[in-house]
Amino acid sequence: MTKEEEERLLTSLQSDTDINSAFSELVSLYQQRLYWHIRNMVKNHDDTDDILQNVFIKVYKNIKKFKGDSKLYSWLYRIATNESITFLNQKAKKYNITNEELSMQLVQNLEADAYYEGDQMQLKLQMAIAALPQKQQQVFNMKYFQELKYKEMSEILETSEGALKASYHLASKKIEDFLKQH
Repeated sequence: MTKEEEERLLTSLQSDTDINSAFSELVSLYQQRLYWHIRNMVKNHDDTDDILQNVFIKVYKNIKKFKGDSKLYSWLYRIATNESITFLNQKAKKYNITNEELSMQLVQNLEADAYYEGDQMQLKLQMAIAALPQKQQQVFNMKYFQELKYKEMSEILETSEGALKASYHLASKKIEDFLKQH
């Protein structure tokens, strides 16, 4: 989306006259990308749908407060990321387990998920990712699966590009080691 197109969409979203059609356009533009971003974090299709719905509700309620300090896309991803992290933290707390234990459980449940289409190698990769600390999981998923640039990731996660590069490098090494051992 060009800067001009984003500005036009944002103007429509923040006006009272055209918000519904503009919001429909926003959803159609970003729904699939946000779905996969959330899905990479929470693993489960139904949970992803619930979180995605919450993300769009938050966006709808708060769009007039968006000042344009970052790209609209980055703002949406930040909301999706925060909603996903909150969901995972609540779920881990509910079951009285650590986030790392929850991540492993979510990966182990993937095989039973009717929407999961990966093979055994994909499952191993998901296990390796689940073994990473939460921040490294995010960075790895955003770089590897969503092919985001470090600049975009920096805006979304509000972290320096250098820190993200280091985090991705560490995550990649840990995943490589995990796959060699298993």
